[in-house]
Amino acid sequence: MSRPLRIQYPGAIYHITDRGNEQKSIFRDDEDRLRFLDILAQSVKTYQVKVHCFVLMSNHFHLLVETPLGNLGDFMRHFTITYTSYFNRQHNRCGHLYQGRYKSLLIEKDAYFSSVSRYIHLNPVRVNDIREKTIGEQLDVLWNYQWSSLPGYRDTKGRYEFVEYGYILEEFGGDTLAGRRAYTKQIESDVPEGLSIKDKIIGQSLLGGDGFVSWVSDKFLKGVKDRERPAVGKVYRYGAKDEILKAAAEVLEMRPEELIKTSGITRYISMDLLYRFGGLNNREIGELFGVDYSTVSQSRKRLRQGMKHDEELQGLFRKIERLLSPGCYRTLQE
Repeated sequence: MSRPLRIQYPGAIYHITDRGNEQKSIFRDDEDRLRFLDILAQSVKTYQVKVHCFVLMSNHFHLLVETPLGNLGDFMRHFTITYTSYFNRQHNRCGHLYQGRYKSLLIEKDAYFSSVSRYIHLNPVRVNDIREKTIGEQLDVLWNYQWSSLPGYRDTKGRYEFVEYGYILEEFGGDTLAGRRAYTKQIESDVPEGLSIKDKIIGQSLLGGDGFVSWVSDKFLKGVKDRERPAVGKVYRYGAKDEILKAAAEVLEMRPEELIKTSGITRYISMDLLYRFGGLNNREIGELFGVDYSTVSQSRKRLRQGMKHDEELQGLFRKIERLLSPGCYRTLQE
């Protein structure tokens, strides 16, 4: 399994998760939870990190953090080691508490900040037995869940000193009664509708738009070989889609933007190129073309069937491959 990317820079935003070893609990009682939050608060102060939201579950935790000094590794190392030491002493045990390294998802702040905060806050109602309850019952669970920053987003009386509430609430009208009510209303809508970010993650480590992914790739990933950090390959493949569409458009004598809007065989070609050479899956391609993933799958299937006996179509593909091979295609295969 490839190791996730570790990208650090001043002002970076991360969704952090860590699970108990062998899926075992990392909190045995409320004393553990209180000590965990105390250690988190101390670590935040020491490393000048901002925590925008959190939730503690029985065998894992979620944090949304910002690192003004670009020091996520130092912060997490101190924080996890300190809590592990406490837990082992408290419960007369030894060894690892967590399941390998923590996971850090680098986030584009303006695009996904709010949705990640809500995803984190919704964790208490994602437990299997809670999912089977009515929406009203799920909301009751959520509003009464103590070990989360959500109460402080609804009412200032439920706040933790080390949590930064203001930035997320700006999107909902600010840290005012109206803003807090708007955030609460959005959470109420998220419960029945569901909120997932997993299918939007690039290379196991990035959550953001095309511009953000390209910026991260150019600034932090150049020269990092795929065999050393396999997740890099996925990021580069995602960022290469513009080059692929440009090559296809040149051969098909169209503008790249026309490939997205067209129908028929030219659309099928673009979809298949993005799948085979761009590393995008059917869902990602569907989002680009404004269709569902099944339409992409069927379109690619029709193209394969058509190419079996169409030498002209085969020739078009060879021309596009030759255009890609000097740069984009070679990069994808290294």
